[in-house]
Amino acid sequence: MKVLVVDDDVVSRMMLMHLIDSSGSFDITEAEDGADAWRQLSAGLRPAICFCDLRMPRLSGMDLLQHVRADPALADLPFVLVSSAGDRATVQQATQAGASGYIVKPFEAEHVRAHLARLLGGAGQALPAEDPAVTQARLGIDARRLQAYLAGFEQQLTAAPADIGALLERGDHQGAQARLERLAAGCATLGLHGALAALRGLQGTAPAPARLQQVLADVAAAVQRQAGLVAIL
Repeated sequence: MKVLVVDDDVVSRMMLMHLIDSSGSFDITEAEDGADAWRQLSAGLRPAICFCDLRMPRLSGMDLLQHVRADPALADLPFVLVSSAGDRATVQQATQAGASGYIVKPFEAEHVRAHLARLLGGAGQALPAEDPAVTQARLGIDARRLQAYLAGFEQQLTAAPADIGALLERGDHQGAQARLERLAAGCATLGLHGALAALRGLQGTAPAPARLQQVLADVAAAVQRQAGLVAIL
């Protein structure tokens, strides 16, 4: 699957390309600025998704986005803007211009993966979740704090399969259920109601290792997708 990465800063471009490459099997094409990207797109390049820096010489990311949306052959291209500017006015401008997503530098790997999954088909199997804006209002926090909570919860999920699996192997079903209950509580707090339901399905049983791994992987994917949605508020 082809991905276009556009950034006039070579270090940022290489870092983003590395994160994309570590997220799956992708054919990555790079462009040194918006003008270079538009030249390649006009010549027939058809990526499945484009990650583009916002502020660049010759042709900015916003200008490139407008060119893309005005071209019938490219109008549906998933287009994620990348910038160090995270203020609400800039993000809203990007959204109104037709951006599919928005990532704030420095890059967070989970945000890149979430956009790839959500925009390239993962969203069709996503566990449902509360609108991040509703979660923020309910908890009385801002977007950055919600991102931090989600990142911390994802770290817990990374260790959970091995830890819970070890408890089950030792026959400590009560301990395994307690760990699952703590994860379920985290899902409830963060508005991940689909993930909460999936974890509830494991409670009161001794889940097979394969089922445990799959459910926890689905919950982790839901956290990553939610983090990606928070990034474009």
